[in-house]
Amino acid sequence: MYLAAVVYYFSKKVDEDMNGTKQLSDIKFSLLDLAPILQGGTAADSFKNTLDLAKHAEKWGFTRYWLAEHHNMPGIASSATSIVIGHVAAGTSTIRVGSGGIMLPNHAPLVIAEQFGTLESLFPGRIDLGLGRAPGTDQVTAYALRRERRSDGQDFPEQLDELRAYFNPELNTQYKSVRAIPGEGLNIPIWLLGSSGYSAQLAGQLGLPFSFASHFSPENTLGALKLYRRNFQPSDVLQQPYVMVGVNIIAAETDEEAQLLATSMQQQFLNLFRNNPSPLLPPVENMESQLSDYEKMLLDSRIGSSIVGSPQTVRSKLQEFLDETDADEMIVNAQIFNHTKRLRSFEIVSEAFNR
Repeated sequence: MYLAAVVYYFSKKVDEDMNGTKQLSDIKFSLLDLAPILQGGTAADSFKNTLDLAKHAEKWGFTRYWLAEHHNMPGIASSATSIVIGHVAAGTSTIRVGSGGIMLPNHAPLVIAEQFGTLESLFPGRIDLGLGRAPGTDQVTAYALRRERRSDGQDFPEQLDELRAYFNPELNTQYKSVRAIPGEGLNIPIWLLGSSGYSAQLAGQLGLPFSFASHFSPENTLGALKLYRRNFQPSDVLQQPYVMVGVNIIAAETDEEAQLLATSMQQQFLNLFRNNPSPLLPPVENMESQLSDYEKMLLDSRIGSSIVGSPQTVRSKLQEFLDETDADEMIVNAQIFNHTKRLRSFEIVSEAFNR
């Protein structure tokens, strides 16, 4: 069973109201690293920081450490996601390491099966394969990645079916003549990732765990989770739905300091809106003065649900978020310029869950 180690979800009707009885200490917590490249820094610096953060996350009790595939982004170093996963797994010993996610339409499914088969062979029982269907970049770069395949993600279910068959040929005998070595016969947990209802419904129908990108699509969160739970069909992977939700958390000793640190993330999104992606920038005191009313609205729609504040604020808002989503796990992102302060932010998060 792919997720025997993580499935502890209590039975309940999929349409019943979320009752908010879970406490933070009842659920798992994980870390999403976008491997930020800082202004004045390099990708090499980013990878050093990533491994340092992963070692701390392992010590603090985070369940998994995921990295995301993005391309043509001056502020994100994890474009070769499988390689960075290997870097992190080699420098840690117990934490699960995986993709949050691999953008499957960018790749031949056989290649992903072989890459993650290799990772699982090197680091048995520690590798997760989270999959998305978006390009993780702009359309010009997507074409540079995909060339003649020109997949727009509409064939994602077929790609997923092919990928899963390389790990377990019994799922689809069409692919038995092509074998993923390494990969075939390995139990690598596959997660579907999404920011809308498409992957939520598909994950439910296939009986796979589902991770929702609440950290940049907050308005769609509750609808997608309800769709996943309503469509869930038990499988040999899961007998009950398993939901993980993403959340941006910028934590510091005071609310005021956290608000200042959060301006780096705000600038990053603002530059994306302005079609001017950049490395992660230092925090600024006068963020409001940089924004038009329209840009304020855009920022609020994308990252307005972020949790920013002191340890007390973070714990309170995290519990509210858990009450709303009834999640089984949360995965936390923090785009913070200063590495030491980023470490402290994740430490505060771990304290909130472990209290």
